Order: sequence, then C-alpha cells, then structure tokens
Amino acid sequence: MPLRHWMLPLLLALPVPAPAQNALERLKELAPPTAPSAADIYADEIAADRDLIASEADSLFDPARPGYGPQDAPVAIVIFTGPGCAECAQAEDEIAALADSLNIRASVIDTAEAENAALMDRLTLDLLPSYVLPGSLIRGSMPAMVLERYLAP
Repeated sequence: MPLRHWMLPLLLALPVPAPAQNALERLKELAPPTAPSAADIYADEIAADRDLIASEADSLFDPARPGYGPQDAPVAIVIFTGPGCAECAQAEDEIAALADSLNIRASVIDTAEAENAALMDRLTLDLLPSYVLPGSLIRGSMPAMVLERYLAP
C-alpha cells in the first residue's frame, strides 16, 4: 500500500520507541507505590504502648510481686489474671513452665485486687489473661509457643 501524503504527519507524530532501559524506568514510574510495613502503620500505637509500659514499669516489673522463675532475675513478663477467667489457670501454668525452661522471672498480677485492676485499665488491656513485656502489650490469651518467641533471647 503506498504511503499517502496525509499519513506522513501522523507517522511523525507517533512516539519513537524508547530503548529497553528507558522503557523499564517508565514502567517503574507507573508502578503503584509500595505499601508501608506493619511497623510503619502501627508505629504510633507501638510508641504509645511503650510509653504506657514505661510509665508503669516500677509497678509492673516489681520483683516483689508473686510469680515464677528465679526470684533474683529481672521480670521478663507479667501476666494479668482474675476471677471469672476460664483461660487464666492454663495461661498461668504455661507462664510458670516458660519461666522455668527459659530461666526468667514471670510475675502474676491478680485483677481481683482493685489496685491491680486499675493498673490493667491504665494499660488499656481489657481481656484476661493479658501479658506485658518490657516493650509490648499482649491483649488476650496467647499460646505458650508464641510467648516463648517473644521471650527467647
């Protein structure tokens, strides 16, 4: 088919194919932005939790509290228990076993005492059992193998 005179301006207006590298760069520009990580999304909440823990640390990690593991070891985990908690006895048994196997101190805070219930409220924990580590709040029952990952060096 012969080239018609009206086709020439159309052909000249078409974009010239870019080299492969430029095409790849253009595709990258068109790609959607990467999603933020979970740590980025929850950074403010994590910081707020750590601030809460720090503000209550003397009470939470008081070595005089009842618990499990070596009395002279620093408290590595705290478990909140209380009346009417169907899972608390098993959770406390698991914490006791972890304290022995990991050679750590675990404290038990019974929310039957008003002062302890108020402490739990200040930490914004609303389920029993719940756990506190020096850098984390764990709301609700947690399997021992998960807790062990938090606690293992």
